[in-house]
Amino acid sequence: MIVEEGGDDGESPTEVPPPDPATSPAEFTAALRVLRTWSGLTYRQLSGRATELGGALPASTIATTLGRTTLPRESFVEAFTRACGLSDEQARRWLDARTRIALGSPPRVEERIAADEGVSAVARPEPRRWQRWRAPLIVVAIVGIVLVGTLGYLTWPFDASSKNKVAEAMVPGLALREIGSWAQIRPARSPEFCLAEGKDRTQLYSGTVVAQQPCGEATSPRVFIDPVGDVNAVQIQWHHPDTGVGCLTVVNEGMGHDLIEPRDDCGDDSADQLFTIGPAGPPEAAQYVISPVGTSQCLGLRDQDTAAGTEVVRERCSGAPDQLFLIDLIPPP
Repeated sequence: MIVEEGGDDGESPTEVPPPDPATSPAEFTAALRVLRTWSGLTYRQLSGRATELGGALPASTIATTLGRTTLPRESFVEAFTRACGLSDEQARRWLDARTRIALGSPPRVEERIAADEGVSAVARPEPRRWQRWRAPLIVVAIVGIVLVGTLGYLTWPFDASSKNKVAEAMVPGLALREIGSWAQIRPARSPEFCLAEGKDRTQLYSGTVVAQQPCGEATSPRVFIDPVGDVNAVQIQWHHPDTGVGCLTVVNEGMGHDLIEPRDDCGDDSADQLFTIGPAGPPEAAQYVISPVGTSQCLGLRDQDTAAGTEVVRERCSGAPDQLFLIDLIPPP
């Protein structure tokens, strides 16, 4: 696939462009495009740099992400900024800015001063007569912003009257946040189980796969449902305490055919990692069917088994009980 290189956002800046002035997802993405211009690297070169640094950042993913006006994933921001040549501290600044925008908090006072005047907030002189009362007010303002943003983020999924943006149209009846939501996915037929990691019980496939396991185990991955608005689908991410972040992926080859496994090479352009979630039955049932994008197939439990460790597989949609899932949105860890 040929990846078109995006045009430069004006003249290449000589200093590392800051993310602080950005106040919306669109402005943040535009700032990332400026950062790419500053780096002087093409998409393919950035992809190669990310690989050298131990990450995975396909050129097509860079092109797709920088062409949007939605907030990029945290994993993308980290890999992209490091590939552009930023230090750990500089990359953390971009991640902090992304978190601020995701929580709906405005830039800090120091950031606005720096953005407006083009100087470091630390270096900005301040009349002595203001210092005795402005500092406490700044502290109070920042604390208030953090508290309001944090409380809003924690309570949003459970407040039906909230006016924050949702992906309701994408998944009717499931109030996903526009930037994604933490969730617990359980088979409707056996709700004491959750989707977690397991092994192919036939022992024909050696990789880690998705299976139903008792909920609440300490080593279970946390599930994050991330909307991909351009294709009206979602990625289902696993955040594992030991192995890190992976995206659930349909296995299309070999002895693991039709099994689902977590892979760390997440990409919006990988159809095997995209799923649609649709309601099944009346709204009060709160049951959902999960389908690989672009197919007429569904996720279900192998052989309709009910035992712990039963693998989740891609299969023909039949309306059978093993293809129905409960999805509960939960607070972030």
